[in-house]
Amino acid sequence: MNYANIKTCDIANGVGVRVSLFVSGCTHGCPGCFNSEAQDFQYGRLFTGETEELVLRALEPSYVAGLTLLGGEPFEPENQRALLPFIRRVRAERPGKTVWAFSGYTWEELTGESRARCEATDELLALTDVLVDGEFVQSLKDISLRFRGSANQRIIDVPASLRAGEAVLWKG
Repeated sequence: MNYANIKTCDIANGVGVRVSLFVSGCTHGCPGCFNSEAQDFQYGRLFTGETEELVLRALEPSYVAGLTLLGGEPFEPENQRALLPFIRRVRAERPGKTVWAFSGYTWEELTGESRARCEATDELLALTDVLVDGEFVQSLKDISLRFRGSANQRIIDVPASLRAGEAVLWKG
């Protein structure tokens, strides 16, 4: 997996100060995408063990609330397979840090039958606290929305949704 960028002091992509990992590769092709260069799976740099260490160090300070996965598309099957072992490691080595993910796939696509599903999907979702779901839709763009770019996107409480068996909106 390649990554496009890492922000070690991000306050725009989740609650609190966060480390944001922008993965490369996305098949959605949303018109007006804010990060269109990262749609290319080959864009950026290779995500290596050294990169993992950099992110884990950045997550260490107590003022850092957690990790945010964006893209590109973290839930492209190729990216899920690469991210899952890393997110397991984040959970083990940085307990108490939250994991947010932004995806153009909807909750229903990630939990039902879709091209996004692979052997890593269920566990990756289970390791995620908050999912911002849905493709960016230019005609629904609204810069006043918290943590999302268009009105169709939802902020989902993943643990509550897994318990309920349906999408439960985050109330934070």
